[in-house]
Amino acid sequence: MKHIFTLLLTFFVSVQLPAQVQWMNPMNEEEPCISGRWWNHDIAKSYPPSPARFEATIPQNVWKLSRNDAGLIVRFSSTSKSIRVRFGVETAGAWMKNMAPMGHTGVDLYGKTAEGKTHWIGIHGMGTWKKDTITYEWKNLTVPNFKSRGIEYTLYLPGYNTLKFLEIGIDNGSEFHFIPQSLERPIVVYGSSIIQGASASRPGMMITNIVERELEYPIINLGFSGSARMEPEMFDLLSEIDARAFILDPMPNSFNLKEDEIIKRATEGVRKLRAKSAAPILLVECHPTPDSVFRSNVNAKYNRGNVALRKAYDQLKSEGVANLFYLPKSEIRFTEDYMVEGSHPNDLGNRAYADAYEAKIREMLPEDKASKRYPPVTQRRDGCYEWRIRHNRVLELNRTTDPEILLIGNSITHFWGGEPAYGVNNGKSAWAKTFGKRRVTNMGFGWDRIENVYWRIFHGELEGCSPKHICLLIGINNYADKEADIAQGVADLAQLIRQRQPQAQLHVLKIYPARNREAKVARINKLLEQKLVVDDKTELVDLTSCLLLKDGSGKIDPTCFEKDGLHPNEKGYLELGKLLKKHLK
Repeated sequence: MKHIFTLLLTFFVSVQLPAQVQWMNPMNEEEPCISGRWWNHDIAKSYPPSPARFEATIPQNVWKLSRNDAGLIVRFSSTSKSIRVRFGVETAGAWMKNMAPMGHTGVDLYGKTAEGKTHWIGIHGMGTWKKDTITYEWKNLTVPNFKSRGIEYTLYLPGYNTLKFLEIGIDNGSEFHFIPQSLERPIVVYGSSIIQGASASRPGMMITNIVERELEYPIINLGFSGSARMEPEMFDLLSEIDARAFILDPMPNSFNLKEDEIIKRATEGVRKLRAKSAAPILLVECHPTPDSVFRSNVNAKYNRGNVALRKAYDQLKSEGVANLFYLPKSEIRFTEDYMVEGSHPNDLGNRAYADAYEAKIREMLPEDKASKRYPPVTQRRDGCYEWRIRHNRVLELNRTTDPEILLIGNSITHFWGGEPAYGVNNGKSAWAKTFGKRRVTNMGFGWDRIENVYWRIFHGELEGCSPKHICLLIGINNYADKEADIAQGVADLAQLIRQRQPQAQLHVLKIYPARNREAKVARINKLLEQKLVVDDKTELVDLTSCLLLKDGSGKIDPTCFEKDGLHPNEKGYLELGKLLKKHLK
């Protein structure tokens, strides 16, 4: 009887106890895992995004605001059915009158689907605020089976507070990985409180965070509430950043400077940036003022500043300053419903701002016009590796090793071998015999489709190097698409690669056959012959014969493949390598 009672008590306790929680700290990682900042080597293991050395050089109010975490992001993946976040803040219980507490000091969580679509995840009231420590909890999450990789999450940090610590809690035994900061060149946005985050209801609705989510370029948020006045010291700071683009939006704070001073500061600032960078620069007018019907003078104070900014832009253009753009207030499509108190946008206004930014950024980066059939997108189908980590390693390799050969593709390329060595390796010996000691970057990503390659090219994987040869093999994972679309998608990718790397010899490889897919693949390859633009720098290469039976049936030779009939084995890679070597002289 005693034993029965003990068993019953043990069972009762076990079902009553909450699940154990594992707490993860991004500051314990070797690589920086806080995205949205530039000076990681100066900052070390802390959350404020500005280095201590700035205190002696920039205005004091700017220095204080630069310690806030506006635009900072923590990315991670997990299979946990619950996500908890607890964090401490330097200033508790005090927020701006025009802002909601969650927008001022809260965090915001988004998740990415297998097909690369990002969605917001609400907390539904499951949060506690106790003095300077805040805890959020997201329960009962639907976690798809992505080969046990889980969901990729984006956690936006507070716009108007500074974290003292942050921990992410997961169900005991769940898989979890912090995702390091992207090594891509960022878009840098310098502006006022509107850029810092006022008056978004939650961090995910801040202008820069919306743009980051839509375009997926890293963004550095240098918004300083009431303190964006284009001081020379601020342009010294900006010029330290190797940016993809600069957006200068200080007029909501700079409009009350004298006209000559606005022109002087804007022109000298742009010249300083241009002296160190060829990146596009965008000058932004102060936003529209929709509450002017019964206040006829409300526009005057801002318009005066906008007029001066336009004069600065015209002067710079007359001097021949290249890659300079302008965003007039008319393209920021505000209505009366888009403002909080007349100075700061609400969520609708932030979306309108972000839409105007996004349209202008796409204009500033015209080479990034993708195929209409295959718009660039990421994916979460990578079961044996974390694609963002591999993406970073490719960026680093191409910048540091000056590769002679680049291989672009999906898992068939990825699993061959070479560097970066990450995930499956089915052809180690064949790799060595094919490439020897030549410098090769393997840019194959398991599960990639044509649209995923577009994304990776647009996000820097062809930058920082001048290869002699580039091999492109893609399309088998688009098998369900129309044959003509697949062929056209590959041909369009080839053109994009030629634009980015005109000195390289481009070898477009016909899609390899796969079990029960031989006939359709052959038809796609025939269409590719028609659609690919071939010249002295671009060739269409057919290696498929070595993977087929010699009986003329058109069927794959199973001795050249893994059991799945899709991925070559060591023998298959060896045969492919023998043929490919002839083209890589």
